[in-house]
Amino acid sequence: VPLATIVGTLAGSIGVSFLLTDIRLTDCLAIGSGFGYYSLSSIFITEYRGAELGTIALTTNIIREIITLLGAVLVRCFGKLAPICSGGATTMDTTLPVITRFSGKEYVIIAIFHGFVVDFSVPFLVTFFAKL
Repeated sequence: VPLATIVGTLAGSIGVSFLLTDIRLTDCLAIGSGFGYYSLSSIFITEYRGAELGTIALTTNIIREIITLLGAVLVRCFGKLAPICSGGATTMDTTLPVITRFSGKEYVIIAIFHGFVVDFSVPFLVTFFAKL
């Protein structure tokens, strides 16, 4: 599940980069690599790429978390793993209650493992793409 989240988010970031022609591909990948971890990723992006891109990263990650908090809609449309993938790095903390409620208690371990793995990847991926 964490690999699907990482690959899917990066693929989505590549797709968005074609729509946002003013933002470089590597910047879109750096923003997407935040995976909802706005307190860390936006600081890295601000440090490497500037305050404007850092603000975009912060906003993007907050929107990702809000979408996850609407977990009931995600479960109905996309299945019980959808809030976990959508939550990214937040699945082991802030979005865990929503995941538990709408996906079920049997998904808690998956969500915690997912959150840990994705959370651990954020500093590496964000700084990698931000430095390019």
